[in-house]
Amino acid sequence: MGMQTLSVYHLVKSEDLNHHRTLFAGRGAEWLVEAGFIAAASMLPPEFILCVKIHGMEFSRPVRPGEIVCFTSRVVLTGRSRVIAYIRADVKGEQAVDGFITFVYVDEQGKARPHGIVIEADTLEEKALQERAKNL
Repeated sequence: MGMQTLSVYHLVKSEDLNHHRTLFAGRGAEWLVEAGFIAAASMLPPEFILCVKIHGMEFSRPVRPGEIVCFTSRVVLTGRSRVIAYIRADVKGEQAVDGFITFVYVDEQGKARPHGIVIEADTLEEKALQERAKNL
């Protein structure tokens, strides 16, 4: 299966800000997880997906009130029961934050179970993302 890219948009409002009047990292993390979850849920039943870890979430520019943030997400690597999504957030075409999130596919009792999905990288960019995900 190839990588499918999905997008989610958020308007930064006053309640999303920290004491510096830029996007609060906790809200950014919430939106990052949401975007990654949507990518994973596009392949698996959402009721059986659990977030395990956020890897390397890093802001590269401040996000200000009134800006619209576009989160693009895609599943870049899978294991037996894990699903790793890469998420990038852009504001006005400029990267603001990115990171990876690991999810696990579980059964009704919350135990990890195989999902049978294999992700294949087609482009150099996708291959580079897979290599980064393998090294998490």
